[in-house]
Amino acid sequence: MIKVLIADNNMPLCASLSEFLNGLPDMEVVGCAYDGEEALELIARTRPDVVILDITMPRLDGMAVLERLPDLKLERRPRIIVLTALAREDIAKRFTELGADYFLLKPFDLQLLAERIRQFASSHEVEAPKTPMPQTRPGMARMANLEAMVTRLLHEMGMPAHFKGYQYLRDAVLMAVEGSDLVGGSLSKEVYPRLASKYNATPGGVEAAIRNALIACWENGNRAFLEQLTGQSIRTKKGRFPTNSMIIAQLADQLRMQVRAS
Repeated sequence: MIKVLIADNNMPLCASLSEFLNGLPDMEVVGCAYDGEEALELIARTRPDVVILDITMPRLDGMAVLERLPDLKLERRPRIIVLTALAREDIAKRFTELGADYFLLKPFDLQLLAERIRQFASSHEVEAPKTPMPQTRPGMARMANLEAMVTRLLHEMGMPAHFKGYQYLRDAVLMAVEGSDLVGGSLSKEVYPRLASKYNATPGGVEAAIRNALIACWENGNRAFLEQLTGQSIRTKKGRFPTNSMIIAQLADQLRMQVRAS
């Protein structure tokens, strides 16, 4: 049974998360903390496998909780999934330095959260294995790492997390990294239909959502990043915005370079 602690001052959200996670056969919510001090107390008392940690909380914020976590001198440090509505690279970098394992932007999909909890709880067990590690676990850890890296890229773009296209774009980039031929014509033939099936949407809706999110980045996000990413001014001589395929391919290349450098 995976023990999960929720630390968020949004009480209705905590109640909803607790109800959902406790309804899963392999998870148990061992406590809900509504401020940072209470979070540390509950972590010390309940020894959770995974902590779902909000950034903004009273008394101590999420960053302060991570700064003080070593003072608890736990035998086994819990995995940390950070919930945030802030798409800021500097914040993500600091939380990563403090040991955060994964970032999930609000609003988020509950099933996705459950998948990440399972992945990180599974990798948590690897630290002190009693049996040979299954061959699937390195792949799971690699995918979690890729997802964290592409999330940071989207943060840097200034991609609005509440747009449907945010999740579609993140998954499309991951697909392109795993299969380098999944760009260009394959977007409409393979990627969009696969994402539509996963999220109960239509291929056309997926394409339009990604497009809208990218245009929102141009208008309100990090325009310099997009121009550097594509190697050109976003508005071409014909006044056209670069295609979804071009930006997905460039993001996938950036991700591959980061993987090789790490």
